[in-house]
Amino acid sequence: MSDRPPIPGPGERARTIAARGPATLVPPLPTLPPVTVERQSERVAPLLHHVHPSGSVTVLLPDDTVGAQPATAMIEIVDLAPVPLREPVRGLLWITGRLAPLELEVARMLAVELAEVRPDPRLLDLGHGATLLRLEPLSMVVADADGTHPMTPADFAAAEVDPFCTQEAGWLRHLELSHTDVIHTLSRHLPDQLRGGHVRPLGLDRYGLRLRVEAIEDDHDVRLAFERPIATLDELSRELRRLVGCPFLALRNG
Repeated sequence: MSDRPPIPGPGERARTIAARGPATLVPPLPTLPPVTVERQSERVAPLLHHVHPSGSVTVLLPDDTVGAQPATAMIEIVDLAPVPLREPVRGLLWITGRLAPLELEVARMLAVELAEVRPDPRLLDLGHGATLLRLEPLSMVVADADGTHPMTPADFAAAEVDPFCTQEAGWLRHLELSHTDVIHTLSRHLPDQLRGGHVRPLGLDRYGLRLRVEAIEDDHDVRLAFERPIATLDELSRELRRLVGCPFLALRNG
């Protein structure tokens, strides 16, 4: 039996990255020829993107990057650490599929739906220099410190977003800036060979807290597992008190 602490499954990690990461479209795009080694750096950052629970992706692009015909494209979504690390990328999600522009009437109805989920003034550019497109997924891959895992859109749709997805960044920044004493105390859980490095908060999910140890020659990630998967702020506060060994610690975002 493995002593490795439990972690979120690939689908859950993919859903969480999709919910918060910035995205770029990787060629080929409708107006660009097939990608070559020399042109791998040519990417297009959408004005706005939204990954739906089905795995399909809606993107708002400038008109000059949009062609009339569907094309195969890949969208790359990056999971960035919320604190400034020398290696800030925590994970990547690649969604490959058919990218096609939407008819303006359909696009406008979808823009109204998107505005209800995530209001954004850039949606007002639709029809005024920008086009809404839909990428229908054919394959998906999530890659992070826990491995590289292909999945189907059905796998993605069946998973849930981590319950702390939207709060994680604020909490970790607060921990980094205002509770260095807590970080120091958490260091007691690290292996002896890592205790001389610079310990930083790296991530938090329903299974545990992740720390990044920045040493002179290399970085090391360590997961401090909770006793059981959690879903509420009260449960999170109890688990953090347990890890720190302090019955009075409460997690706040201030």
